[in-house]
Amino acid sequence: MEDSATIRIANENYTFPLMEGSEGEKAIDTRTLRSKSGYITYDEGYGNTGSCESAITFIDGEKGILRYRGYPIEQLAESSTFIEAAYLIIYGELPQRKQMTEFSGRVLRNARIDVGMHRIFEGFPHSSHPMAMLSAMLNSLGCYYPEMATNNRERDLEYFDEAASLLLSKVRTLSAMTYRMKNGLPFVYPKHSMGYCQNFLHMLFSEPYHDYVPHDDVVKALDLILLLHADHEQNCSTSTVRMVASGGANLFASVSAGVCALWGPLHGGANMAVVSMLQKIHDAGDDGSRFIEAAKRGEARLMGFGHRVYKNYDPRARILGKTCEKVLAALKQNNPLLDIARRLEEKALSDPYFVDRKLYPNVDFYSGIILAAIGLPLDMFTVIFSIGRMPGWIANWKEIAEGGGRIHRPRQIYVGKNQRDYVLMKDRAKNLAPAEGPQITE
Repeated sequence: MEDSATIRIANENYTFPLMEGSEGEKAIDTRTLRSKSGYITYDEGYGNTGSCESAITFIDGEKGILRYRGYPIEQLAESSTFIEAAYLIIYGELPQRKQMTEFSGRVLRNARIDVGMHRIFEGFPHSSHPMAMLSAMLNSLGCYYPEMATNNRERDLEYFDEAASLLLSKVRTLSAMTYRMKNGLPFVYPKHSMGYCQNFLHMLFSEPYHDYVPHDDVVKALDLILLLHADHEQNCSTSTVRMVASGGANLFASVSAGVCALWGPLHGGANMAVVSMLQKIHDAGDDGSRFIEAAKRGEARLMGFGHRVYKNYDPRARILGKTCEKVLAALKQNNPLLDIARRLEEKALSDPYFVDRKLYPNVDFYSGIILAAIGLPLDMFTVIFSIGRMPGWIANWKEIAEGGGRIHRPRQIYVGKNQRDYVLMKDRAKNLAPAEGPQITE
């Protein structure tokens, strides 16, 4: 294979080296394009642009492959746990027994929130969205650990192990507190005797003098959802974390920005849209058949199918589909939404209209049903996503901090006005067109 590529611009040829990843991904290294030619590339949404080199996660969307640090997601889902997968993602290798004991112990011990943060919660109105509160509280968390949030990379890396386990632990405590605060319920303290997900569910749903005891299948399902969302290459929120970290920002500020990016309905809100769609179909007295035909005519949008990356079956959806049935059986819920979901899936996998367009179910298709069955309201779905994605955000921050790369600073194609001279207020009525914006009437 050639070891370089040539880009011809007008009458000039420019040569650039080729790059190849460990899984055979190929790229043209155009980092010197602008300095050589004065040109930049234009790639809206960065769909064909590699923003970094990373050793964390590999995806082959055409083949439906997802691997954390080389390990297939199917094997991790079968044999691992969220906390073990978090260790793998953050540190690069599966932990030995002693390492796992120390890591999980740090996560367990760090669940408590300083009482001073309770007063911060009191400042939010009950109408606040949980993601707004979570982002603010994660950023505020750094104020209580100033030695870990100095914005000095060398110093922040010295405390990285403590900061990583602290964030993994406290993100679920803070998430539970947002739910309790919005519903006018007293905060519930974590228990050292409970595992990661069991403790989270306890802090969410326990009442005074009555502890919530979740079914084992519910605990396993939530753990699996978190594991399946732990990292996913350079998605919107992860790229945001790296962008913020590239400026030297500390870990707390960087993951707080990740929460804001994840909040968007085109990113973290997809499973909410699935449940809303299924509910609308059910409310209309449809079993899904009419909706499918409407989607084929372009009159309805089938949520939870297709993915920007996966052009094959989302491997996470295969795993969660089976888990969804177990959860509903454990909760003894005869959920009509699952029947509709199954009908939509069966039709989409056999109908040439959807097969030709590669509209396979994605992870959001089933995760939303599971979260709703557990009893979580729609506005908490992205909060759960944030807890799951925390290991990936932490690992990507670590890559940036240790790599010491350049600050991220994308270029743009300017399409605005050319240079023009300032016009005094008294002359604007006769010399300028009416300004855009709110019009003021006298």
